[in-house]
Amino acid sequence: MNLPTEVRYRPYADWTDEEIVAIKENMAKSPWHATYHIEPKTGLLNDPNGFSYFNGKYHLFYQNWPFGPAHGLKQWVHTESDDLVHFRETGITLKPDTEHDSHGAYSGSAYPIGDNLFLFYTGNVRDENWVRDPLQIGAFMDKKGNITKFKDVLIQQPSDVTEHFRDPQIFNYKDQLYAIIGAQSLDKKGFIKLYKAINNDVHNWIFAGNLDFTGTGSEYMIECPNLIFVDDRPVLIYSPQGLDKAELAYDNIYPNTYKIADSFDPEKTKLINPSTIHNLDYGFEAYATQGFNTPDGRAFIVSWIGLPDIDYPTDKYDYQGAMSLVKELTIKDGKLYQYPVSTMANLRQSKETFSDKQTTNNTYELELQVPAKTKAEIILFADKNQKGLRLCIDTKTGMFELDRSQAGEQYATAFGNIRTCPIAQQECTLNIFVDKSIIEIFINKGEKVLTSRIFPFSHQTGITLIRGNVSGKYFELHK
Repeated sequence: MNLPTEVRYRPYADWTDEEIVAIKENMAKSPWHATYHIEPKTGLLNDPNGFSYFNGKYHLFYQNWPFGPAHGLKQWVHTESDDLVHFRETGITLKPDTEHDSHGAYSGSAYPIGDNLFLFYTGNVRDENWVRDPLQIGAFMDKKGNITKFKDVLIQQPSDVTEHFRDPQIFNYKDQLYAIIGAQSLDKKGFIKLYKAINNDVHNWIFAGNLDFTGTGSEYMIECPNLIFVDDRPVLIYSPQGLDKAELAYDNIYPNTYKIADSFDPEKTKLINPSTIHNLDYGFEAYATQGFNTPDGRAFIVSWIGLPDIDYPTDKYDYQGAMSLVKELTIKDGKLYQYPVSTMANLRQSKETFSDKQTTNNTYELELQVPAKTKAEIILFADKNQKGLRLCIDTKTGMFELDRSQAGEQYATAFGNIRTCPIAQQECTLNIFVDKSIIEIFINKGEKVLTSRIFPFSHQTGITLIRGNVSGKYFELHK
């Protein structure tokens, strides 16, 4: 939604109680609120931030402008979880309230340091001419949730980047703390900078070098870079804006991608033998994915179900955006798999054999099998005329297709209404999570993933098998 700059950057204290109540009342009218995904209490939810494990709990912030479905004066909103399924808002926020983040607390990460959780983020600062100065800054959050911001800037804008220099991700590699930061070169090419904490002191960072991951620079900016380790292999997840489609086929306005490497050499600041670039998600909406390694070495990720520069049907209700399910990463036969955490099964209530069905509220999971050498077609969010979200699974040619052209309110049609992804020419399994206006599809237990928003009409609540031999189970899901 396009709102004037003076509205989007209006100080929080200037918003009246009456205005905030009106926003909440309008938001409550929406028919599309999710039940087991994180949504903003008000306004915009975009990037996941500060995903971490600290003090016996999982922590996840979401970036938020609380006054409408637009990108304005951003804060971080804190949630915590015991099981990576149920996230509770604590009331803790990282607000844009100092000279170093005066125009927004932009994206960043978190890492436990002693009795505190270190928050490493980009402070958005603009001068009177609206020229941006991106500052990499920090704060400590103690076990009681008190946040103390550092007085000094940790990393200033280097001379070889434009104002697009943001999203620090901190990680530990062989007992040494590093951070990578997304950047745009002076000739408008995307790249990644690597920094090292001297003596693991998060107040003291030095530049190690530009990360060599065999990137081509065909993108004009790299956002939200993450380096995560799966079975000791580095996985680089990043959002390359403007990536040349000759390098990677994608249909969304911006892709969310990854590379798997054999190892990481911090002295040479390079990934050793990185793979080609791959789509992390083949659906209509997944962006700004953030991940981290737990103390026991597991790798978890979560994504913003949304995209920059796109208007959504919820905008008229003064809110936008949701968070994906938390997924665990594994590598099998050289392929990256991402699959919801096992505790998601605790949401399963009633279990039925898969068949045509009218659901009560589009809140369920399907666990399906499609035989080899066959073609199947399923309509979710179906109405009585078999209009809805069309899934076509072709295990003979090896192709999966998702068509939302007849599913609810249409939007972002300039980027098409069909998404496809290649699948193995063999028996196929599908785990499909539907949550009112969200669908997450996991093919072959996470070998391929499609995440999307669907904004169905009120009469689109059915499941219809159009053709094919499809078997499996239906589970109602309740938080």
